[in-house]
Amino acid sequence: MNKNILSSLQKNNMLEKLINKDIIKFKHGEYILNTKYLIGTVELKHKYALLHIEDEENTPHLEFDDLNGAYDGDIVVAKKVFHPRSRNKIKVELVISKNNATVLVYKKDYTLWTVKENIPLTFAFDLKNINELDVILLDTKTNMVARNLGNLSNPEIDEEISLILYHQDYRLKPNFEDLEYHIPETNPNRIDLSELDFCTIDPDTAKDFDDAIYYDEENNTIYVAIADVSAYVLPNTQIDKEARRRAFSLYFPHKVLPMLPHKLSSDLCSLKPDVPRLSFVFKMKLDPNTLNVIESELFEATIVSKKRFTYGRIDRILDGKFDTYTQNEKRIFDNLIKLYKLTQKLKAKRLLKGYDFRTKESSLRLDKNFELQSVDVEESTPSHSLVEECMLLANIASAKKLKKQGIFRTHDEPSQKSIQNLLTDLSLLGIDVSLKSDIHQTIANIQKQAKNYLLTSEVDELIIKAQQQAVYSSVASGHFGLGFDRYSHFTSPIRRYADLVLHRMLKTSEIPSDIVAVCDEISIKEREIDQAVWDFEDRKFVRWIKKRIGSIFVCEIVDVEKKVAVLTQGAIGARLKFDNYKGQKLFSKVRVEIKSANIATKEIVGTIV
Repeated sequence: MNKNILSSLQKNNMLEKLINKDIIKFKHGEYILNTKYLIGTVELKHKYALLHIEDEENTPHLEFDDLNGAYDGDIVVAKKVFHPRSRNKIKVELVISKNNATVLVYKKDYTLWTVKENIPLTFAFDLKNINELDVILLDTKTNMVARNLGNLSNPEIDEEISLILYHQDYRLKPNFEDLEYHIPETNPNRIDLSELDFCTIDPDTAKDFDDAIYYDEENNTIYVAIADVSAYVLPNTQIDKEARRRAFSLYFPHKVLPMLPHKLSSDLCSLKPDVPRLSFVFKMKLDPNTLNVIESELFEATIVSKKRFTYGRIDRILDGKFDTYTQNEKRIFDNLIKLYKLTQKLKAKRLLKGYDFRTKESSLRLDKNFELQSVDVEESTPSHSLVEECMLLANIASAKKLKKQGIFRTHDEPSQKSIQNLLTDLSLLGIDVSLKSDIHQTIANIQKQAKNYLLTSEVDELIIKAQQQAVYSSVASGHFGLGFDRYSHFTSPIRRYADLVLHRMLKTSEIPSDIVAVCDEISIKEREIDQAVWDFEDRKFVRWIKKRIGSIFVCEIVDVEKKVAVLTQGAIGARLKFDNYKGQKLFSKVRVEIKSANIATKEIVGTIV
């Protein structure tokens, strides 16, 4: 028997119990597992579970009904069950070691069900003080209620559910705002740029302003000023440890759970207008013909943002729709118009190797009762592009200053299998494309064909789906999507820990000894945060739909095989499963009648009419 398993059994006083049950036998001086049984670790998937057996490539499947109270990460003994008329199966006989201290469950029909996987818990539990649809945090080791969060009928509960499910509930601890920060000393080498016309351009709801820009037209030089967070947050302090733990700010539709306390994130570090702010500045001079950066300086500075603009207002200015403005604003507008023309040339050059994906993002608005009020569909606009190209320049420049090791944003090219699956999906749309000499040419050809079929944004979504996830790495390996050989995140240290770490490296030329662990941690945390936000938004969609059972909505089919469609009106972006299929093509528009909506499972079911 495996030494690790044997050690775990002895640690949990389970060895004698298993010997008495004839699950383990002691023969010839060693412990042997009965061939009718397996010992392994449970991994829960969406609709089934896996049993990972150490030193074995085979990973048997488990049905949820056969878990016998086991949960994700638990070490269990499973029994092989022979069935003469169907495939054999395995069932959990007993749990050796519990992995999770708590699990989030809800009560339905006198049974406790896990919120995340909707698995019934089969062990005995006292339910007399728990109401129907109450959500509780259950201590899996004592089977006692650790906390009752409230009832699923209350929309206020959604936030905490999503945070707990994806390990982000520590963000709600009240003492976070009391963390102490460093008060920077006067730095004689800090350059005073307060006279330059820096400005910020952000969404109208933004509270923290990481970046400001200024264009020196005469010298063809772009200044990108970034909040100098590293002046306030020193390595290995309590506030730094908490920032590393959080890794990113988490953005819900109704609030932000920041990486740094509000006194820093939305005040002292934020590049608010008309007040001096410490910043870390890239000054980049471009060759007017090649558009290459021919001189790049990085230094600490003090700036005063002359104006805080929204994307919408700058879009109107770039479209020639000047509103009422001051003389100072007019001067900045004229400068931004010239900068925009330059950034469009930079973008055209960048797209020779990178990609321009035309996707749409949904932004949910909640009412005072935390219910979905509306969904705004946002697309990239000229003002977004202006800011993005400036930030990309700074990110590239920062990566070039790093040597062999650092903190890079890397993105590998799609696998051959993903590209083949993409071509299959495209064929279902009637778009016949073949592999070119390289992936870039293949994708460029796909986008060209999609434009001819008026399916630009839909096909771009398929291309993005085929790509691998970007991650943080201590070694540069290029960024496929952007087309860069070396790329780092420099421009958002208020809300991304990677940028803060990078700032420190660029200031000191020192690489943290645990940089590999830092990269791994924040890459994992990024996925968890995304999942928490998606989970929260899905719950808001389901609550909205639940009040409209029997209503008919226009939807777009996004997955033919799994029979999934998304609403294109009302709760735009809400995903539902339809229970009848009539041969419609991918991305075809259909009218769907809503049949059911389950707040606990987030499942919406409809029928094509």
